Amino acid sequence: MKRIPVDLEYIFKASPAILYKFLTTPACLVRWFCDGVDINSDVYTFTWDGNEENAEVVDDIEEERIRFKWEGAPRHEYLEFRMYLSPVTEETVLEITDFAGEKEIDDLKKLWDSQIKQLRQETGG
Repeated sequence: MKRIPVDLEYIFKASPAILYKFLTTPACLVRWFCDGVDINSDVYTFTWDGNEENAEVVDDIEEERIRFKWEGAPRHEYLEFRMYLSPVTEETVLEITDFAGEKEIDDLKKLWDSQIKQLRQETGG
């Protein structure tokens, strides 16, 4: 089954600097994204329900974006978080690119909606 990119967009009151911290530091990631995380150089080891997944940081611009490449994933797939301040509303826009099969897109969106709801609570909106 071919997996395709899924682009999602969320609005936050928190600044890009705060969001970036929640996307890159272990103490903040465990508050909304995973059960545990360990960082060794550019490799993040995420834990969910006792299962570990490794992801290498392949692009990182502080307070702008971070892109992870999952170990064992097809070459073209990645997980990317991009953030910027909207010039019109002055709110922070968080864009997420993830990959899923066509039949998995709705489930992926529900998962991210749930994760982002938790992230909003942790960042104050």
